[in-house]
Amino acid sequence: MNKYLKIVSASLLAVGFYNAQADTLSDVQAKGSLTCGVSTGTPGFSSPDSSGNWSGVDVDVCRAVAAATLGDAKKVKFVPLTAKERFVALSSGEIDMLSRNTTWTHTRDTSLGLTFAGVNYYDGQGFMVRKSLGINDVKDLDGATFCIQAGTTTELNLADYFRSNKMGFKAVTYDTSAQTKGGFEAGRCDALTSDVSQLAGLRSTLKDPSSAVVLGNVISKEPLGPVVRKDDNTWLNIVRWSLNAMIEAEELGVTSATIDNASTSPGVQRLQGKSGKLNESLGLSKDWSRNIIAQVGNYGESFERNIGMSTPIQLPRGVNQLWIKGGILYAPAFR
Repeated sequence: MNKYLKIVSASLLAVGFYNAQADTLSDVQAKGSLTCGVSTGTPGFSSPDSSGNWSGVDVDVCRAVAAATLGDAKKVKFVPLTAKERFVALSSGEIDMLSRNTTWTHTRDTSLGLTFAGVNYYDGQGFMVRKSLGINDVKDLDGATFCIQAGTTTELNLADYFRSNKMGFKAVTYDTSAQTKGGFEAGRCDALTSDVSQLAGLRSTLKDPSSAVVLGNVISKEPLGPVVRKDDNTWLNIVRWSLNAMIEAEELGVTSATIDNASTSPGVQRLQGKSGKLNESLGLSKDWSRNIIAQVGNYGESFERNIGMSTPIQLPRGVNQLWIKGGILYAPAFR
């Protein structure tokens, strides 16, 4: 376990997490809102506009859970958290769930008292450099200085890759992704390294996006997804199946505009809450998944409006395409 995760683990013990037994659903319903931890600003995934309205792929997962549990996707309180703050905020009960570009790893899943509820974006670590440097491959960055966000898997991946390739590097760490972008623009580093999706979002917010390029190299697997505490299996299932409902709806061709249309498809009827008893084991109303699709949309709708090719971020679906279309995305059997 690295030094940072040892500190986090100690913090969890200090707040008494391992003795806690939560009933998060009852707590959320009693207060009438969901408290969801998000990033301090990652374009396309979780970021506020000038009026403080949050949007993004990760934000939509929060809204889906609110729609399922409260019947209203708008009943979410968003709490921006740095990478270093996120796990303690979740374990201490400051937030009900975490949905902020967080990589599912062995250590995080087995030693922090937390559980990943699924993957809402399959990613990998990449590199952004100034176009003027004329660099086309990461192996041209031997001895370079990198801007990195602290408390992430990024620095460990970078160290592993450079050590394996007998290369050297220097790291300049920052608390937020916005600060790493600031360091990059100010010339404090030769390259910025992070998840490719985050690099695409940061590049879109540069003063001159055309001045930087994201290299084609990807050096790691970064499955990103929502996280909950390990002390509440019902809540884990609610978050997991709220995300799965969005994926299932896309596979069935059901959108926010068509979820209430009459259908003879057994799968669609289960999503609509017109057949089956999928709600009972979750402690939710029969229309829980219908509310998600009607108010938030299916996975494809969320992807396209937040990070798709028609947005400034312009991310292709790639491996995040449905399995029936050549990707690796699918939900377990919704029955």
